[in-house]
Amino acid sequence: MSRIPVVLAGARGHGRWHVANIRRLERAGLVRLAGICELTPLTEQEAGGEIPEQSADFGALLDSTGARVAVICTPIPTHTDLALTAARRGVHLLLEKPPAPSYAEFRRMADGVAEAGVACQVGFQSMGSHAVPAIRELVASGAVGEVTGIGGAGAWVRDEAYFRRAPWSGRRRLNGADVIDGALTNPLAHAVATALALGDSTRAEDVTGIETELSHANDIEADDTSCVRITTARGHRVTVAATLCAERADEPYVLLHGSSGRITFWYKQDRVLLQRGGHGPEEYHHGRTDLLENLVAHLTTGADLLVPPDETGAFMRVVEAIRRAPDPDRLPDAAWCHVPGERRRVIPGIDGLVAAAADTLSLYSELGAPWAPRTEHPLSEVSTR
Repeated sequence: MSRIPVVLAGARGHGRWHVANIRRLERAGLVRLAGICELTPLTEQEAGGEIPEQSADFGALLDSTGARVAVICTPIPTHTDLALTAARRGVHLLLEKPPAPSYAEFRRMADGVAEAGVACQVGFQSMGSHAVPAIRELVASGAVGEVTGIGGAGAWVRDEAYFRRAPWSGRRRLNGADVIDGALTNPLAHAVATALALGDSTRAEDVTGIETELSHANDIEADDTSCVRITTARGHRVTVAATLCAERADEPYVLLHGSSGRITFWYKQDRVLLQRGGHGPEEYHHGRTDLLENLVAHLTTGADLLVPPDETGAFMRVVEAIRRAPDPDRLPDAAWCHVPGERRRVIPGIDGLVAAAADTLSLYSELGAPWAPRTEHPLSEVSTR
């Protein structure tokens, strides 16, 4: 079997992970790194080996390399146009999350890709975890009774330089275009998407209401400390709390509440803890299918895609609700402090609030956070304007 030629758009920042992953699959004989699209060419060291063809013109690079797959890891506002540039050439896609900065852009991308007849995988790597179907099987077997709700918690540490890593970092919009680079829509987007997936509510029509609480301690436009509660057509409440101003960095997780037990999923570790009445705690470690590898298998053997665009529609409803919400509240100086010698801002007590939100399905304001903004009314529909 000949190796599939791949072009990577965006090879620095998080793109470095994609370089290493493509090289891994190259060594396995599955793909060939045919081209890199970057404004500044990569060195041999950055390219992880022999330098492939490079160009700042994505379309021209796809044409000259004969690429069959494109991996897009570029700034959020560029995703739709680059995806459609590839789709019009019949090039299949691995598109980094979030797939778009608005629901309208998401639909333009998804509809265009479908019309072109190419495959598109959205880069929610946690959806490749074998823990996801395993948890669904546990729920279906009645291991924790009836699902009563799902929580998500992400307490991360990011210094002030993180929000200066690129012109779009920490922005809600840039040069008139939506960006929506908030805690729940980008760095901790997996917590939202995974919580929705465990509740089997991944499509746009599965969401019936959304409440948001958005704020920031850092000197940015977007939110660095936020909470969202989603009501689903299945009648579940899905509450996800996130911060980039944690006192201590912790592994993000999703917590599925049942009437007779609960399941905790640390999605970056593929680790699952089952707790239920009449049994001791049971812990499981699962494997993971790489999303690019799955896309290759889809193209060569007909394997089902793990994360096609429509399976991220519910997540995009959340992105849209955050986009349409009032700009995040700037936290008062008394609500946060600097960590000595670390140039980062911390919100005292936020780690406990994030965990409590996942545990009780409550918003920050309901947990008594004095700085929490007023909760928005649930949204029953999504604007596509």
